[in-house]
Amino acid sequence: MPDSPVPSLPLDALDEVLSGGDAAASLDFLASHYLATGEYGLLFEARLMRKRFDLGLPLVQTESVALQSYQDGVVDVARETGRLFLAAGNIERAWPYFRAISEPGPIEQAIAAVDAEQATEGVVSIAFQEGVHPRKGLELILEKHGMCRAITAFGMTAVQKDREACLALLARHIHAEILSRMDYAIEAREGKPGPGTTIADRVEGRDWLFGEWDCYVDTSHLLSVVPYCVEITDPAALSVFHELCEYGCRLSPQFQSAGIPPFEDQFTAYGHYVEALRGNDVEVHVDYFRKQVAESDQDIVGDAPGRTLARLFISLKRPADALQTVLDHVFEDAPYGMPVPGAIQLCHAAGNFARMRELARERGDLLSYVAASVAGASPAH
Repeated sequence: MPDSPVPSLPLDALDEVLSGGDAAASLDFLASHYLATGEYGLLFEARLMRKRFDLGLPLVQTESVALQSYQDGVVDVARETGRLFLAAGNIERAWPYFRAISEPGPIEQAIAAVDAEQATEGVVSIAFQEGVHPRKGLELILEKHGMCRAITAFGMTAVQKDREACLALLARHIHAEILSRMDYAIEAREGKPGPGTTIADRVEGRDWLFGEWDCYVDTSHLLSVVPYCVEITDPAALSVFHELCEYGCRLSPQFQSAGIPPFEDQFTAYGHYVEALRGNDVEVHVDYFRKQVAESDQDIVGDAPGRTLARLFISLKRPADALQTVLDHVFEDAPYGMPVPGAIQLCHAAGNFARMRELARERGDLLSYVAASVAGASPAH
């Protein structure tokens, strides 16, 4: 590894250079030495010292230097140092230099090529917790530590970059585990694995797969991942979530647990949500949530059913329906629950500027009142 073990110091040779009185040559000598020995952290310092010398600045930096030419030099030297560490296969040492200059790209590319056997915990942390390459980081966590750790890590980290890809990865991992274990059960009974590529293929004509105590994946893992389906837009990933919901609906009561309205019957409710997102008999599945809203008591369950229906309408690109749902069934000022846009935003999205103006007037919102008045009078809006 670079910087270890510590090479012997070339003091005699350095003194010879210094005796010539050429300060620049002595700094270049140090840089060449550190480059040859792989001490890239010290090379970074030597390069910066040379830059300060060239600019007539003190060789020992005791305070920050605002000079733009020096700051540009720092970026160049940091980039060079990071690349040297990457070339030596040391992602962890390279990352601070690229992070300092806000250039995560080379680290992301390097992490993408790492396999689970090579990946240290430091590399996994850079990829996932620090958000350089979350999908790859989660993949490494799955391979090194398993689904339980991966779900926990995802739940504890505010993943934004590649969030949907991470969710799809978790869902596909669970799906693959179910298929594998079903194949084992089918082969034990029928002498060969099940046909096809889906859970439905395995289940067809095999009701015996779902006895009172039969399940093919840790149900807590399934129930941790399935609720994320409300964030999915990719059709292929939605198809996987659909299969997971269908699988969950077949499990015996031993493996069912009540959720929070409108997802009290979890696998059934999330199944309806996914099918609506997939565009299959949309009104049938939307009506499931309309019924949940109509039959719920807001004094007991709050506005969660209304928020869910509003969010579904937004995902379906029906802002007018979302607006009416928010107005009728959502406590807009509540600091909790599934986030949905406010009525003013939805009025704008729906192009209902008359209603937006009316609401703004009622609420004393002068800014929105002006925005609605201008937008409603302008064809461009």
